[in-house]
Amino acid sequence: MTESAAGHELRDTPASWEVRAERISFEGRIWNVASDEVVMPDGRAATRDYVKHPGAVGVLALDEQGRVLLVNQYRHPVRHRLWEMPAGLLDIPGENPLHAAQRELYEEAHHKAGDWRVLVDVFPTSGGSDEAIRVYLARDLAESDAERFAAEGEELDLQVRRFPLDEVVRGALAGELHNGALVAGALALHAALANGTLDTLRPADAPWPARPF
Repeated sequence: MTESAAGHELRDTPASWEVRAERISFEGRIWNVASDEVVMPDGRAATRDYVKHPGAVGVLALDEQGRVLLVNQYRHPVRHRLWEMPAGLLDIPGENPLHAAQRELYEEAHHKAGDWRVLVDVFPTSGGSDEAIRVYLARDLAESDAERFAAEGEELDLQVRRFPLDEVVRGALAGELHNGALVAGALALHAALANGTLDTLRPADAPWPARPF
């Protein structure tokens, strides 16, 4: 057990303030905006607006040469082309997140992997969304032997390349790479390699309380 100098366990813990009222103030194609009236610790009520998100998975695919497989695509809300890991929404009800990650690696990069581990779980914008992302580490990479996925829409503009992990970490620390899941995953992988703890990462089917399956 890891404890701080103050004696508190270093672990995020489930908690919930009383919710007096809740409503959906905006209903979108993929996610909604919820407005909850919650009771503050001092007894006052306050409204908290947040995006209700289905969750997502990402794949940090590491090859035998220490390179990670990334995709480059346009992201309209931030008006940038971003380097990201293969990733996608958990938009199929009841789907195992590992299966979703395997699907995204195939669809976006036409690859498969023989070894899967959980690398890191994150709430990327916990102050304004309930989005949860699970990032997998995929190793033992090979090109998929299935028929190539028929891309359409924005995926037609997607580019795929491999970069040394050290270059990705440098880009993140230099402010040149901005995708949150990629930054978290790359730094976590770099730390695991440096500490020699890669083989002690959680198994691919480790529980995920934020998105039970």
